[in-house]
Amino acid sequence: MEFLYDYAWLIPVLPLLAATGVGLGLITVNQATNKLRQLNAALIMTALGGSATLAFGLLASQLSGHPTYTRMFDWAAAGDFHLSMGYTIDPLTTVMLTVVTTVALLVMLYTDGYMAHDRGYVRFYAYLSLFSSSMLGLVISPNLVQIYIFWELVGMCSYLLVGFWYDRKAAADACQKAFVTNRVGDFGLLLGMLGLYWATGSFEFTEIGDRLQALISSGALSAGLATLFGILVFLGPVAKSAQFPLHVWLPDAMEGPTPISALIHAATMVAAGVFLIARMYPVFEQLPTVMNVIAWTGAFTAFLGASIALTQNDIKKGLAYSTISQLGYMVMAMGVGAYSAGLFHLVTHAYFKAMLFLGSGSVIHGMEAVVGHNPVLAQDMRLMGGLRKYMPVTAITFLIGNLAIAGIPPFAGFWSKDEILGATFAANPILWGVGFATAGLTAFYMFRIYFLTFEGSFRGEDATIQAKLLAEAGVTAGHGHDEHHDHVPHESPWTMALPLAILAVPSALIGLLGVPWNNRFEAFVKAPSEAVHAGHFELQEFLTLGGASVAIALTGITVALLTYRLGRIDPAAIAERFQPLYQFSRNKWYLDDLNDVLFVQGSRRLARQVLEVDSKVVDGLVNLTGLVTLVTGESLKYFENGRAQFYALIVFGAVLGLVVAFGVT
Repeated sequence: MEFLYDYAWLIPVLPLLAATGVGLGLITVNQATNKLRQLNAALIMTALGGSATLAFGLLASQLSGHPTYTRMFDWAAAGDFHLSMGYTIDPLTTVMLTVVTTVALLVMLYTDGYMAHDRGYVRFYAYLSLFSSSMLGLVISPNLVQIYIFWELVGMCSYLLVGFWYDRKAAADACQKAFVTNRVGDFGLLLGMLGLYWATGSFEFTEIGDRLQALISSGALSAGLATLFGILVFLGPVAKSAQFPLHVWLPDAMEGPTPISALIHAATMVAAGVFLIARMYPVFEQLPTVMNVIAWTGAFTAFLGASIALTQNDIKKGLAYSTISQLGYMVMAMGVGAYSAGLFHLVTHAYFKAMLFLGSGSVIHGMEAVVGHNPVLAQDMRLMGGLRKYMPVTAITFLIGNLAIAGIPPFAGFWSKDEILGATFAANPILWGVGFATAGLTAFYMFRIYFLTFEGSFRGEDATIQAKLLAEAGVTAGHGHDEHHDHVPHESPWTMALPLAILAVPSALIGLLGVPWNNRFEAFVKAPSEAVHAGHFELQEFLTLGGASVAIALTGITVALLTYRLGRIDPAAIAERFQPLYQFSRNKWYLDDLNDVLFVQGSRRLARQVLEVDSKVVDGLVNLTGLVTLVTGESLKYFENGRAQFYALIVFGAVLGLVVAFGVT
């Protein structure tokens, strides 16, 4: 299978070529290209299918023991400086390639049903293909510079996709927020990259780690400066993987179409940050302070996301904060040294979270038949209920995703989350406590979503609730509400239901690859420093910690059942009793308000002050110079009368004046 490695560069190139071809068609022959809707979609899916085939072939080769393969070429050179580009294929690369291609392919199939009536159908497919190409290019990148190039391309694609419905103000604002927030993290990443190159003279991951260790050991580089560089690099994943305090863009990214929500939250953009931490692991593991910052950032983000998800009523926003929380688990795992556990949760989460988001899109699609194309009504769980009867496929697959993310065995999320909690307990019991509490909250808010959406009676035609929701959102009653044509929701078409059914399989079973007594995933992707732990398993420890995590998850599910299904607990009474905490969660810890005051309003005040300086000082100096020139010119023209005697008199007067002046001094 050696030939596969020679053609591995085609994996990102195939979807890029498809996106380019469709994009050129949209630019040159727009109407004809848009008429060939499904033909363009088939072209793009075929190209990505080719990438997926190569990815699975490479995965099989790596599983059979093929060594890491790297192909490089000089991209730029100046004197002693050489910058290389190329691609690398190793276990981490092949795992990420298969995850990205499979999820992206299923999302594209789902898109055919979800975007069937959208005028931007073909343009959306072109963006999806470009997005997939960018992420695949990032995954195979062998050094920091190449990763940074594709890192920015991923950010650009997210801007285009989140703002796909740019005529909606909320979508336009959301894509700008995502773009600006990620620029903060990317600037830190760039500074960190340059700092590490200044110190080590390399952009290659392993070389940076080896040289940095030698420099710190010899005293040629202070540990504090190396730590600063590491934290700056970590700012990139903080933004991309939505870690506190740069997490604020991710919930707003729900303004994009649901298929892109699934792709961003599952296998592409947010996964890029965790992937970069994994690639930089040879550097980070030598810097204990950086590892602690990573671990505590992840733990706090996990709890933050879960605590906000408790009170969200928009089904997509609830899942968005769930993603933030689960990404926190992955980052925390990396920080405590559980490299393979963090990656394992990245893989399992990609499948069940993609299914959950696509399931939410199926719910929205069904609700729009009743309430019209108004996101305020179609996405609010207070108008749902009883959908299991009308949408059985969506309900069953959503329940499987819930059981997986809640950590109920044998579903996938249990094995990956339990591995993280076990490693965290061994490293820092306080961090384990945060992760343990978050696991309980996760089970509660996910089953809150399930019970409000799929159980009970259908509330979609309740005019009182509709009016209340529209009033809360400040939307007029007629906006988007005149497009309903049914009294009950309906199951989605097969192009949307089939990807849900397919994703349900890995969501239920892929976790079995990481059972602690035979952890084949860890054996495949483990970091060199993890080699001593291979095959290590203690039954008593597993039963104690695993049993505790299952117990807290079942507790969360039980409380959600009593509250939102059986009605034994009144959520309104609880909210009233703990009003400050409820408002704190409902208002997202007031972090958006804080950002608005400090940065948005602050930036506007600064801009107004700069405008004042520009208009009064800078423009004033320019205008003064012009005025002086004008007055001088107007004055001197009266002395230009063409009479030589008059000019001689002026020269004589000037000379006399100089003589007198110098004579006096």
